[in-house]
Amino acid sequence: MLERLDYIRLEPARVLDAGSGPPRPGLRRRYPRAMAIALDFSLAMLPRPGMLARLAGSNEVGVCADMQALPLADGSVGLVWSNMALHWVADPVPALREFRRVLAPNGLLMFSTLGPDSLKELRAAAGERRVHAFIDMHDLGDMLLATGFSAPVMDMELITLEYPDARTLLEDLRGSGQTSARADRPRGLAGRAFAERLRRRLGEKPRASFEVVYGHAWRPVDQDVKTIRVFKNIS
Repeated sequence: MLERLDYIRLEPARVLDAGSGPPRPGLRRRYPRAMAIALDFSLAMLPRPGMLARLAGSNEVGVCADMQALPLADGSVGLVWSNMALHWVADPVPALREFRRVLAPNGLLMFSTLGPDSLKELRAAAGERRVHAFIDMHDLGDMLLATGFSAPVMDMELITLEYPDARTLLEDLRGSGQTSARADRPRGLAGRAFAERLRRRLGEKPRASFEVVYGHAWRPVDQDVKTIRVFKNIS
């Protein structure tokens, strides 16, 4: 995603990293003069500038909030960046509406997420309801248009990882936070028998596929945006 910015002329005054996770220095280095807003649902993930950074006038701020209800003013950011976060919301449309709302005219949305071929091997072995569901690239493009973005560009790549055994694959998924957030997932303990059956179905040297979807689109110029302040209810 950072490499794609090489081909886009953009000098945002403010950058929103939606679903930021831990601090990402690459985005900060690209726009050192911009105010960086790291937004995540998890408070523990957000940056906490030390005393020296604050005294030096750090322009990085952490905001604990839901990307489907952004506490930012209309038209207040020049770039919305969301890396591997959209697949955690059940319906991306409310988040996309919020991204458009907070973008200034001619502002850019750039994101990556996971597509439906992600973890297809695990889905076949464990069952449909035990693996997170992912939205198709073309449907995401339609959602961008439906929420008022212009000139959307979508593409994808398929990355396949091979593991020495099923236990390592499952530990890697847990360690990276890639667990299922499906509302209809089984809630009870699966038990030892299920775990053994799952490892057997995954087989020797199991694989995990990830369909990585990339998209970007622009906030068109219109008359309904007046930028007054960055944060709602803060003068």
